[in-house]
Amino acid sequence: MKVLDEGAAVSIQPKVLLAGFDAFGGLQTNPSGESVLRLHGETVAGHLIVGAQLSTTFSQAPLELAQWVLRVQPVLVICVGMADSRHGFSVEQVAINLSDARIPDNQGHQPLDEPAVAGAPAAYFSTLPVKAIVQTLQDAGLAAEVSYTAGTFVCNHVFFKLMHSLSGSRQKGQAVRGGFIHVPGPGSADAPADLSIDQLMRGLRLAVECALITPVYCAVRGGSLG
Repeated sequence: MKVLDEGAAVSIQPKVLLAGFDAFGGLQTNPSGESVLRLHGETVAGHLIVGAQLSTTFSQAPLELAQWVLRVQPVLVICVGMADSRHGFSVEQVAINLSDARIPDNQGHQPLDEPAVAGAPAAYFSTLPVKAIVQTLQDAGLAAEVSYTAGTFVCNHVFFKLMHSLSGSRQKGQAVRGGFIHVPGPGSADAPADLSIDQLMRGLRLAVECALITPVYCAVRGGSLG
């Protein structure tokens, strides 16, 4: 877990937590982690951005994210992951309770057909305004789509555990919203050539702003499936 300066985390401004990941799978960089760290300390729609980089591991990443949420006390949490199969910004609609790794994580762990959280619901919907974010990005000339699968690797594992945690918080009257966005990796042959780190940062700013100003108009998105 990469820890940045304390100033942004203790500010009295309302905060948005953006959490990306470190490099994995033999790559030297991960644009999800790089872009959120570069956004750290910016202000979007009156909210301070706190950028965090998580370990690409099934065991550590959810714990690191939970520590950041506890420390920052954000009103909004957006995790950002990298996937070579994505052609632009993929705004995830649903996290599933399944961890099944095609490759080992950065600790060599490779779960097969394991639940992310034993005894939890089969899935959780994002509480982001998914389609509104996609439309906002497309209107800005960025490639974007609604995605109905976040895979079964560390990204989905973290996404599911985040939404499981936030579901429990809502039951206590704490209305923190959360979700996940995938971005193309450096090896994404079909990705638009203009999705540089600067473009990723621009898209994430727009996604954060849209999430902050757009009401969640479908209550079921805050609930579970199954």
